[in-house]
Amino acid sequence: QVQLVESGGGSVQAGGSLRLSCAASGYTSSTKCMGWFRQAPGKEREAVATIFHSGRAYYADSVKGRFAISRDNANNTLDLQMNSLQPDDSATYYCAARWSSGSCVNSPSWFNHWGQGTQVTVSS
Repeated sequence: QVQLVESGGGSVQAGGSLRLSCAASGYTSSTKCMGWFRQAPGKEREAVATIFHSGRAYYADSVKGRFAISRDNANNTLDLQMNSLQPDDSATYYCAARWSSGSCVNSPSWFNHWGQGTQVTVSS
């Protein structure tokens, strides 16, 4: 059974940094897409960043240059370094994964395994 467990959320002032981590278990192959999504109250879940097992990454325009996604295939972990955080970044952040032999589809509906979410709150 696939499990994704996030950690690292919290509260920070605007301009600050946080690092999210996700530990994945239950996968028999590292050939998968992993990603971070977020959902703010009253808004749809959106992709923040995704990364294929090769390291090829995608970033939403709103986080380019501020966030960095990375993964450790040997240890099945996924990280998101978030710098220069702004109040608009406040949301519940979710780790997601899906086995793939090709590329990632950067849509929440495509991913089939999710973590429970971790809250990020940025105050002005």
